[in-house]
Amino acid sequence: MKHASILKGLLLVLSLSFPAMASAATGDFVVKAYDNSTSGGVGVDTFPLLAGQQFSVNVDVNDLWNAGALPRWSNADGLNQNLYYQAGTDPEVPVYSIGTQIGGNFGLWNQGGLSAAYGSLVGQIGSGNFFKIGTNYTGTAGDSGMLKLFYFDSNNYDNTGSIAAHVAAVPEAETYAMLLAGLGIMGFMVRRRRHEQV
Repeated sequence: MKHASILKGLLLVLSLSFPAMASAATGDFVVKAYDNSTSGGVGVDTFPLLAGQQFSVNVDVNDLWNAGALPRWSNADGLNQNLYYQAGTDPEVPVYSIGTQIGGNFGLWNQGGLSAAYGSLVGQIGSGNFFKIGTNYTGTAGDSGMLKLFYFDSNNYDNTGSIAAHVAAVPEAETYAMLLAGLGIMGFMVRRRRHEQV
């Protein structure tokens, strides 16, 4: 009987703690310029976030994707500057002569409440507006819902390439408070049980 009470307490702690702890996660996700375009594709599901939760997304600045015919290669910051082919360029880029311009500034695209460079990595939480992520982003979720990643573009018919995004979601402070409260309840139950047996 004594062990049954301890087991019930442990189950209570786990049931209180794990749903919130599940919102703390980290992982790597491939985002494709064609399949995951904001125009004609679908976003890559990463992790569910809670409003107010901190998260970050990082992409190697040398990881490139493409919006069509030259010069439309860019990294996750988008088509906002001239980019030239050089030794060691991302292997997804076809081989060109050293110095060939492969990327340029194509201005801004407006969609879903966001104005950002074509070819930018953007995110969306739940059904909210798009927001720019680029190569390095740290922020707070404005809404609760699934964080999705997209290639920001007006159409996807000639897009190629992909980037790898590392996403990390930090658990909310309430997670730790719930875990400590659950452990405190379990400790109280064990101490009370011992006191009753004396």
